[in-house]
Amino acid sequence: MATLRSIRDEVEQYGFATRDGVLSESEVQELLSAMERVNNAGSVRKRGGIFAVRNLLDVSTEVQRLACSPVIRKLVAPVLGSECFPVRGILFDKIPGANWKVPWHQDVTIAVQQRIEIDGFGPWSIKADVLHVQPPASVLENMLSVRLHLDACGEENGALRVVPGSHQLGRIPEDEIPSARHNLPERVCAVGVGGALLMRPLLLHASSPSRAPEHRRVIHLDFAAVQLPLGMNWFSERGVQSPAMLHA
Repeated sequence: MATLRSIRDEVEQYGFATRDGVLSESEVQELLSAMERVNNAGSVRKRGGIFAVRNLLDVSTEVQRLACSPVIRKLVAPVLGSECFPVRGILFDKIPGANWKVPWHQDVTIAVQQRIEIDGFGPWSIKADVLHVQPPASVLENMLSVRLHLDACGEENGALRVVPGSHQLGRIPEDEIPSARHNLPERVCAVGVGGALLMRPLLLHASSPSRAPEHRRVIHLDFAAVQLPLGMNWFSERGVQSPAMLHA
């Protein structure tokens, strides 16, 4: 069995790590039922089907509990430290009626409560009625994403492709991404039901459209280990997702 130390080492060296069996079959079924109950708040529609639900920490108590649960903390704390806390949750799905290709990119935006003009923060945007901003790389380097798979996810249904070690390149301008990954090997991150993919936001990643008719439901949770400067607050700090909850 992989050790917590090896999780930290893998993430630091490669920018990602995968783990099987993080969630039990019953936990997966509970989350699938919870996702069916999630209403359209914060959802994005394409061709009549919901393929992304943002603000998932706001609209699902089950996801709130999941983000603060011991099983997730055991994955995140070895990488970010004991004071880490969840800051965002998103549901992604890929089905024939809601399918898309994601080009190579880094995850460079965070959700915040208020717009405060601070050097290094910007540009600003609104996603699902929530204010987002691109922070300095120093913030992103103190974050970790956990993608929990509610369906088996392989190459045939849009599994994430990553460039190992690319998180060490820092923030890459969008027009320089093709040259940054030139001659660098990529890896397909196939993950089974109940498994997890941990990744640094600055890891270059992409995904292809699904070629399978089944769902590819993923609960994407972002965690941070840094407070924002000069009165700026994470959007999640409005509610129950706080550092203290992770110690409960």
